[in-house]
Amino acid sequence: MSKTFSIGGIHPHDNKISVNAAIENFPVMERAFISMSQHLGAPAEPLVAKGDKVKTGQLIAKASGFISANVHSSVSGTVNSIEMLPDLAGNLVQHIVINVEGDEWMEEIDRSPEIKREITHSPQEIIAKIAECGIVGLGGAAFPTHIKLSPPPGKKAEFLLVNGAECEPYLTSDYRIMLENTEEILIGVKLMMSALGVKRAYLGIEENKPKAIKKMNEIASKGYQEIKIVSLKKRYPQGGEKQLIDAITGRQVPSMGLPIDVGVVVQNVGTALAVYEAVQKNKPLFEGVVTVTGKCMPEQRNFRMRVGTTFESMIFAVGGFPKDAEKLVSGGPMMGKAVSRIEAASVKSTSALLLLTEEETKRGEEANCIRCAKCVDACPMGLEPYLLNRLSRANRIEDLEANMVHDCIECGSCLYVCPADIPLLDTIRLSKAKVLKIIRSRPKK
Repeated sequence: MSKTFSIGGIHPHDNKISVNAAIENFPVMERAFISMSQHLGAPAEPLVAKGDKVKTGQLIAKASGFISANVHSSVSGTVNSIEMLPDLAGNLVQHIVINVEGDEWMEEIDRSPEIKREITHSPQEIIAKIAECGIVGLGGAAFPTHIKLSPPPGKKAEFLLVNGAECEPYLTSDYRIMLENTEEILIGVKLMMSALGVKRAYLGIEENKPKAIKKMNEIASKGYQEIKIVSLKKRYPQGGEKQLIDAITGRQVPSMGLPIDVGVVVQNVGTALAVYEAVQKNKPLFEGVVTVTGKCMPEQRNFRMRVGTTFESMIFAVGGFPKDAEKLVSGGPMMGKAVSRIEAASVKSTSALLLLTEEETKRGEEANCIRCAKCVDACPMGLEPYLLNRLSRANRIEDLEANMVHDCIECGSCLYVCPADIPLLDTIRLSKAKVLKIIRSRPKK
C-alpha cells in the first residue's frame, strides 16, 4: 500500500506531458554564463581571470565559506569576462563568462559508459570528494551536500531518505534519470549511506510513476537490498522534506527543526546520481537534466544540459517562443521561480523550464474571505493561512510568530484551493521573511 503524509495536501493535475521524452544531450552553447551564486550560502570566489584557457570540469571558483560550494567550468574555452549579470529574477550576481572552443574535458574525468559498482573510498574520502566536486542538493534548495552529510556534534542519522517523488506538476527530469540511470542512483545512495554511517535507506517514488518503481525494485533486488523502494500516494507536496519523513517514517520534524533532529537526512535522486558521478567517475557537477515543457510548446523534451546555458537557447531548441506563451517558470508551477530575463542562464539546481499561457496563469479578482477553511485543510504544515494573511496585512509580527508563520514551506497549496483568489502565499511569504529575520537576530541560548 502506498504511503503519504498525515496533514493537508492537494491533488493538482500532474501534467507530465514530457514523461516519454528520453534524455537527449543539449548542444554545447557558444558562450557559457556561469554564476558564482548557484548554491545556498556564500558565493564562490573566482580562481580564473580574463583570457585564461579552461577545460570542461576544471575548478574555476572556490567555496568561500562553511556553507558554500566549488564551481567548475561546464565548457572548454577562453574566459571572456568576470562581471555582474542579472540572474533569472533580475538580481545582479557575479558570473564567469566563457567563450566556448571545442569541448575538451579534464583528463581525470571517467567518461566511459562502464558502471563502477565497487566502493573503495572511506566515509571521509566520500565527503571530501563530494565537496571537491561542488555537489549540491538538486531537489531545489541547492544546499551543499557535503555539509548535509556531516551531522553536527550530538546529532546522528539513523536513516537516509531519498526523494524520487517529483510531485510538482510538469516536471519529469527525476523520472527520466530513475529510468535511465537506475543503478548509478542506487550506487550514489550507497555512497551517501557510507558517508553517514547508516544501514538503511528508503527511496520514495509517487505511485504515478509505476515504471520507475518497478525498475528501481528490479535493480535494488540485485545487490542493493539495504535500499527499500517505497511507493507514495500521488499528493502534493509529497516531496517536501518534512512530508516525506512523515510519510515514510511517521516521524514529525519539530518547528524550526531539521530532519537530523529526528534522525533522518533527506537527499534527492538527482543528487544521488551526481554523488555517483563525483565519487566513482571524478566528474564535478557541471551538467544536469532539464525538462523543457508546456502545453503551448510544440515539443516536450528532457535535456542533459551544461550549467550556464541561457533560457533563451532552451526555448529556441524546441521550436522558438510560442505566440501564446505568457509566463516562463524555472521549475514547476507550484514552487518554481518566474523567469524575468530569457538571457539569464541555468544553474546547478535548474530542473525545468516551463512555459505557461495567459489562461493558465491568470489570477482571478480577489474577493473577501468566505471562511470556508479550504486553506486550513490544504496546508501540509497544519497552519491557518487565512489567519496568517490577516495578521500579515495588519503587520502583527508577534502574532505571526505565535501562529508559526516561520513553519510555512511556501508550497502554495493554500493559494491553489482559495475560492476567493486571495494571494495568501504572497502575503505569508513576506511576513515569514520578517519573522525569520527577527528570530535569527536573537542571541542563542
